[in-house]
Amino acid sequence: MSEPRFLVVRLGSLGDIVHTFPAVAGLRNSFPRAEIIWLTHPRWVNLVASSGLASEIWPVDSRNLASARQVIAKIRAQRWDAAIDYQGLWKSALLPFLAGIPRRIGFSSETIREFGVPILYTDRVHARASHIADQNGELSLRAGAQSSVGQVKLQLSETVRQRVCADLAAAGINRYIVLSPGGGWRSKCWPAERFGELCHKIREELNVRCVINYGPGEESLAAAVKSASGDADPLLYDGELGQLMALLQGASCIVGGDTGPLHLAIALGTKAVAIFGPTNPARNGPYPPQPFVLRDPAASTTHKRETETNPSLLKISVAQVFDGVKRHLGASA
Repeated sequence: MSEPRFLVVRLGSLGDIVHTFPAVAGLRNSFPRAEIIWLTHPRWVNLVASSGLASEIWPVDSRNLASARQVIAKIRAQRWDAAIDYQGLWKSALLPFLAGIPRRIGFSSETIREFGVPILYTDRVHARASHIADQNGELSLRAGAQSSVGQVKLQLSETVRQRVCADLAAAGINRYIVLSPGGGWRSKCWPAERFGELCHKIREELNVRCVINYGPGEESLAAAVKSASGDADPLLYDGELGQLMALLQGASCIVGGDTGPLHLAIALGTKAVAIFGPTNPARNGPYPPQPFVLRDPAASTTHKRETETNPSLLKISVAQVFDGVKRHLGASA
């Protein structure tokens, strides 16, 4: 009997892929010799590869018609036991549907956010778990996995690690804390001024430098954090994915909101202080759970992308976040 072949669909983004790894690990642990082909956006090929879970990774840009046609033809040419859509969007569900895979597993309408998508699945799973990583694991169970999730160990390039160490050494940094002030939607980002005040407090009271991680389009945000940090002299860092992974793994702690770098850092084993507002950490929070996840008890959950900081985030003080950092670093509260 031939080994099973699974098509895994999770096109993006950083944090969402990280929250898919445990479910695919559950699939891999149950079927060690299975062919697991992962479809993802070209931007995330190296991230998926770092997990070591996929037999092959097929890049596809769902917004590019030629790219989508090419991968659909490639899928059609092979045999599949099932496609598992961990993303639950029209753009992800359409690929195995148009390729004619007979069994297509995805979330039911009770779980999914985009209306009508489940019509494209043959197996619709009404997820019962709270966290999205465990919900993803329920899709793996439907595909035949014996365990819903498994442990993931991300692999880093030693060359890239040494390059990042050299960058930090050149800046006079040994022990450091990463601050990740971005987050895609401004409404789920703690204010830059508070990140700056936190940075200053960490340097003044703990004598530890901070590294401010930022991505494309976040240059002004990073500059605002640095400006608000006074004489704390944080390092601004915008390295590519491999460099980011090395930076995060070497950090004593990361402070950030519901953002990809925070989730990636936790997957790499780094301690975290997570600041949540409009998104619910019970669903989208650190996985596995972390001891310092801060959220105002009265916060309302919403995924509406707004341009101003959500009021619930303003209820979280610098002192609260700093206390979490101190506890991670072993300092007295």
